[in-house]
Amino acid sequence: MPSSFMTTQENQQDPLIISSTSPSDQETPNNTTMAGLPITEGKKNQLVVAFIAFTAILGYLAATQPSGAGWRFFSWHPFLMITGFIGMMGSSAIIKKRGGYANTKMHGILSSTGLMMAFGGLYVIYRNKESMGKDHITTLHALAGIITISAAVGPAVVGGVFLHPDFGIDKTNQMFRKAHKWFGRIVTSDIKILAAFAVPLVAMVPMTLV
Repeated sequence: MPSSFMTTQENQQDPLIISSTSPSDQETPNNTTMAGLPITEGKKNQLVVAFIAFTAILGYLAATQPSGAGWRFFSWHPFLMITGFIGMMGSSAIIKKRGGYANTKMHGILSSTGLMMAFGGLYVIYRNKESMGKDHITTLHALAGIITISAAVGPAVVGGVFLHPDFGIDKTNQMFRKAHKWFGRIVTSDIKILAAFAVPLVAMVPMTLV
C-alpha cells in the first residue's frame, strides 16, 4: 500500500469524535460532566432550572408538614428558606463557575434573589412567633439560621457594590474577588459546610413545630 495513502488515512479524523466535542468543550473543563462527557450550555440551563424546581418541591413538602397540616402562614418559612438558600444560591454558584459576563450577572441575580427569599422566610417566622406569643432565638435551629443569613449578607454586598461587572466600584480588586469567592463558598457552595449546617437544621425542625 502506498505510504501517501496510509498518511492520508492516519490524518483523517473520525466524524463521530468531531461531532461529539467542540473546541470550547476541549478547552473548558467546566463544559464536561463528572464522567468526562461534553455538556452543552442549553443542558446546563436545563439542569439549573430543574434543580431550582426540585428544591421548590422539597420546600413545599417541608412546608406542609406534619402530614395533613396543609399550607398555612408558617409554611412560607421552610419553603422560602429551602428554595432561597439551596435552589437559588446553589444554582448561582454553579452558574458562576461557567464564567463570562452573562453568567456573572445571572450569578448575582440568582444569589440576591435567594438572599431576599431567605429574609422573607426570616420575617415569616418572626411574625409567626409574635402571633403565638413565643420568644425569639431560643433554639439552636434559630441561632444557626440567624448566623447563616447574616453571613450571606457580606458576600452579597461585596458582590453588588464592588464586583458587579457593570458598575462595581472596584471590580478588578483581587482581594475583594478572593474574599467574595471563598466566603461565598463557606456559606453556600462547600458541600461539607452545607451538610454541617443543614443536617442539624433539618433534624431540629420537629422540635420547632411543637
